[in-house]
Amino acid sequence: MRTRLVMAGAFVGALAVLSMSVLFSWPVSVSGSADTAADEAARAFDSPSGTCLDWPHDAPQNMRRVPCEQPHTFEVASNVEIGKDYGKDSPPPAEQDWQQIVTDRCTKVGEEYLRKPLDPYGKYTVGALKPTAEQWRDGDRKLRCGLQRVSPSGQRLLSTTGAAAEQDQSNVHEPGTCFGLVNGDVGDPVDCQGVHAYEVVGIVDLSKEFNPKTYPAERTQLNRLVDLCPPVATKYTGGTDLKKIQLSLYPDTIKKESWQAGSYRVNCKVGAREPNGALRPVRGSVKTEPPASSKPPPSPAPKSGG
Repeated sequence: MRTRLVMAGAFVGALAVLSMSVLFSWPVSVSGSADTAADEAARAFDSPSGTCLDWPHDAPQNMRRVPCEQPHTFEVASNVEIGKDYGKDSPPPAEQDWQQIVTDRCTKVGEEYLRKPLDPYGKYTVGALKPTAEQWRDGDRKLRCGLQRVSPSGQRLLSTTGAAAEQDQSNVHEPGTCFGLVNGDVGDPVDCQGVHAYEVVGIVDLSKEFNPKTYPAERTQLNRLVDLCPPVATKYTGGTDLKKIQLSLYPDTIKKESWQAGSYRVNCKVGAREPNGALRPVRGSVKTEPPASSKPPPSPAPKSGG
């Protein structure tokens, strides 16, 4: 199921970014300083390789450049010209054709930018910003290829921190991340107090358990994770007996292609399943509350006069 979700996210994720670009109605080349939101977004849209971009999920027109050390939505890898295939009078490709163009033209660009293979099941997928209809009419045939992280549904882009080439591509999430349950499938990150499928309670680095040069089969990984995840969960939950609250530990595993791309870390997750294997909705976090001794003592009551 995880493989299906990740690959669907990679496919739909490219569309998510491409469709955002049609909302941009400003020119892509702006001279001088960016003193308005539109100017700043226009400059960001035409950024050079290595630039990190961010925008609100519900307001992509507010795109802006940010340092890659800060959370960001998209990292520009390189600009690719497709004018040889689409002349001056050619109509723009249909949306479904754009997706294939991005896959064909941006995947290699993304790997060259990373200076290593792109993990097909990892946290990064290739995407692109395409010319708007107006830019296309004006002769712009530039595909702005980049790297992004797509949510399980493929409908959202998740923030990442740090330059992609310097990051581990393992598809792991911060402990405390909960994933929604939508029609029986794993959904996007949600508040842990609401209904969810899984809660990430920790991360395990399998390169400390196996030789990175030799891929361990998924069954071998699971046999080791049975011992590695419980201590992580105990620390996160404060020793909660998961069985008593009808929850179980579910570690992820790593595909061979991911291992060969240098991805060695996996999530340890808590969730629940019905006897038939279907995911059961969970409410509330299993994270332990901080001990009372860590809370600041109350201020002493003022003494009464007299």
